[in-house]
Amino acid sequence: MRSTRHILKAVCLAALIPALLGGCTLAPKYERPNPTLPSDWTSGTASQTQPGTKAQDWREVITDAPTKRLVELSLTNNRDLRVAVLNIQKAQAQHQIVRADLFPKIDGTAGSNSSRTPARLSSTGEALTSRSYTVGLGFSSFELDLFGRIQSLKKQALEQYLSTEASAKSVELSLVAEVTSSYLTLAADREHLGLAQEILETEQTSYGLVKQRFDNGVSDQLALSQAQTTVDTARVSMARYTAQVTQDENALSVLVGMPLTPELTPAKSLSEISPLAPVPAGLPSEVLTRRPDVLAAEHTLKAANANIGAARAMHFPTISLTGSYGTSSNAINNLFQSGTQAWTFVPQITLPIFHAGAISAGVKSAEADRDITVAQYEKTVQTAFREVSDALAQGASLATQVDAEASLAQATGKSYELSTLRFENGVDSYMTKLDSQRSYASARQDLITVRVSRETNLLTLYKALGGGWNGDEAPEAAKVNKPASTSEVTVKAQAE
Repeated sequence: MRSTRHILKAVCLAALIPALLGGCTLAPKYERPNPTLPSDWTSGTASQTQPGTKAQDWREVITDAPTKRLVELSLTNNRDLRVAVLNIQKAQAQHQIVRADLFPKIDGTAGSNSSRTPARLSSTGEALTSRSYTVGLGFSSFELDLFGRIQSLKKQALEQYLSTEASAKSVELSLVAEVTSSYLTLAADREHLGLAQEILETEQTSYGLVKQRFDNGVSDQLALSQAQTTVDTARVSMARYTAQVTQDENALSVLVGMPLTPELTPAKSLSEISPLAPVPAGLPSEVLTRRPDVLAAEHTLKAANANIGAARAMHFPTISLTGSYGTSSNAINNLFQSGTQAWTFVPQITLPIFHAGAISAGVKSAEADRDITVAQYEKTVQTAFREVSDALAQGASLATQVDAEASLAQATGKSYELSTLRFENGVDSYMTKLDSQRSYASARQDLITVRVSRETNLLTLYKALGGGWNGDEAPEAAKVNKPASTSEVTVKAQAE
């Protein structure tokens, strides 16, 4: 009975040791890298951060109801996002598997063993049949984590899980941006199609007038051929934009994960949609630490840092325990009677002596992996900074372009109206009217294009900012080891 208490104490002690040594690890202390960045998003004077400045998340950024509905449907039905969520569950399970190695795995066993000894080999000269039965509990090769190898592996698995979770958020943010961009593109191409239809109808009317004049001997064959050319050109544009609209609808349907219904397609012109709210002024650089790809890169760096601890622990002895406790008898009905208790306890220590430099090479490899992830993290932050600066710079230019294109479309429209009247009254040739018509159509098409570029740029800026930021509640990553080189950086307001 005393032996039984001893083995139970050993099992309990083996289970408690990992908890007592939970903070023991040989991993180096983690320090967030400080990538060298410019002192401002763009060239010029940055606006100062205001207390409580907020940039909304996508639910507040998208103000157009059909667009918001499409985004909600895509977050429910999109297959790429579904894969990303399943990858999170897989990474979480992997972390749980590694964490379980900190504790002994206790299994229940039951078995029997029967054997027959022939008479020639029996000491009694008669054939003998023997049987034995066992029932017990035990654990096998449980490693005492004295030097934090398993703790480091657990930390690595946890950071990999968090990196996967951040990557899934990046997929979600990209999906929101892609759905909104596809919706804007569909609206723009529908407007292009409407413009092509309008031009075709106008040119068909003009062709009829030229044909009538030709039949009456007023116009020549050249004018008739020119009129036919404009009609055919308009027909080509009609066919091209009809196909493009269908392709846009198909692409949006795939993103949403279901067929589009009429109420989910743009019912307004692009100039009337404006699905995005303007960016507030004074956003600080902490928005970069909130970006999902930056968070994922940092968690990957932390995982590589923890892996160094696991590699270093291989230099030290490994202690493993195997033990079991139960009953054993040669008759199954006597299995649980007094005096049938049986136990085993097998501690084992393994000390690395000669591995031809493999362990040291493993540490160097882990350190190289950490240095690689440092460079990747710094590049991710630098790329995020560049994307915000590019979007801000382009946004100011696009706002000016929209105003200029709108003015140009108005001016060419007036010119086209006057040249049409002069042609119909026989003052100007058809060629003059045709030049005015082409300039007007080109200006209107360019206006549609620059409008969708402006909205897409604003969408790109929100994506570059990580989807939004709340100045009253800074992200946890921004509160710890914030890079000094970016702490004073602020975002300029985007001109509208």
